[in-house]
Amino acid sequence: MKALVYNGPGLKALEDRPKPTIQAPGDAIVRITRTTICGTDLHILKGDVATCAPGRILGHEGTGVIDSVGAGVTAFKAGDRVLISCISSCGKCENCRRGMYSHCATGGWILGNTIDGTQAEYVRTPHADTSLYPIPEGADEEALVMLSDILPTGFECGVLNGKVAPGSTVAIVGAGPIGLAALLTAKFYSPAEIIMVDLDENRLAVGKRFGATSVVNSADGGAAQRIMKLTGGRGVDTAIEAVGIPATFKLCEDIVAAGGTIANVGVHGAKVELHLERLWSHNMTITTRLVDTASIPMLLKTVQSSRLDATQLITHRFKFAEMLQAYDTFGRAAETKALKVIIEA
Repeated sequence: MKALVYNGPGLKALEDRPKPTIQAPGDAIVRITRTTICGTDLHILKGDVATCAPGRILGHEGTGVIDSVGAGVTAFKAGDRVLISCISSCGKCENCRRGMYSHCATGGWILGNTIDGTQAEYVRTPHADTSLYPIPEGADEEALVMLSDILPTGFECGVLNGKVAPGSTVAIVGAGPIGLAALLTAKFYSPAEIIMVDLDENRLAVGKRFGATSVVNSADGGAAQRIMKLTGGRGVDTAIEAVGIPATFKLCEDIVAAGGTIANVGVHGAKVELHLERLWSHNMTITTRLVDTASIPMLLKTVQSSRLDATQLITHRFKFAEMLQAYDTFGRAAETKALKVIIEA
C-alpha cells in the first residue's frame, strides 16, 4: 500500500508499505477513504516531537471503511463506515475512567506518533470499540474528518479549558485551523467578544467571516497594546494560545485579565518563559491539555444538525497520489491560503 512516511527532520516520502494486520483482539484494520494533514504533522517534520521516530507513517485523522476486526471487537464489523479518533483509548484504565483518554495506559495519541497512522491506504486502529465512531447515514465525510482532531482540540483544549462563558472576552492567538476551530466552538457559549490575532491578513479575514468580533494583526509587535485598548485596559478573560511558539505564549501573558485563563493549545518545540515576576499576583490560571476527543459525539450531533459547519475549514482537496503536493500546499499556507486539506483515496 502507499503511505506517507516520516524519514527524519525535514524528510518525508510517499512509499510502498505492507498492509497492516491484526495484532491484538481489539484491533480493526480500516481502509482509509479520506484523511488530512495536521499542524502537528508539520511539527513532527521539524523534529519537534521526539516520540515520533523516523520510518513512521504519519497522520491521525480520517474516515474509512472497516476491512477486518480482531476477535475482541464487538461494536464494529467489516464494511462499517467509521470516523477515526486521533486518540486511541482502552476505556478501562485509570486515566480512561477519569475521561482522560489522551493518557490511556495503552493508547493516547499513538496514531502517526508511536504507531503507524492514517496517511496510508490502510491503518491499524487499536481499541477499535472505544476509538472509532460509526458514520451516520448520509453524513458528509469531509466534514467528519474535522472531528478526528481539530474541532475537539479547539473545543476541549481551548474553549473548555479556557472557561469561555456567556458575556466573556476571548482572544485567540493564531488563526490557523486550530484557532479557527476554537472560534467556531467558542460561539456555543456566546462570549461578548472574540478577538482573533495572527500575522496573516487572509486568515484574519477568515476569522472575521467565521464570527470574530475584532481582528488584530500582530506583525508589528503592537498587538498587546491594541488588545488592551479594545478591552478598556482590562485584558481578556480567556487567551487561547493556538500556535506553539514563545512569542505567542508571551502575548497571552501580556493580555490576560486579572482572574483570567491562558489556555495553551499549541504544540511547543522550544522553551517558553513564564513571567511570574509580574503575574504572581494576577489570580490567573494557565491550562495545558492534550485533546481527549471525549467531545466527538456531541460535536458529531452539532455537525449533523447543521448547527456547526465543519466544511468551512476545508480549502483544498487532493487525491491520495497527490499527498506530497498536499503537504507542500499545507506547509505554504501563507501563500496558498490553505486551512485544512482533504486527501481522498
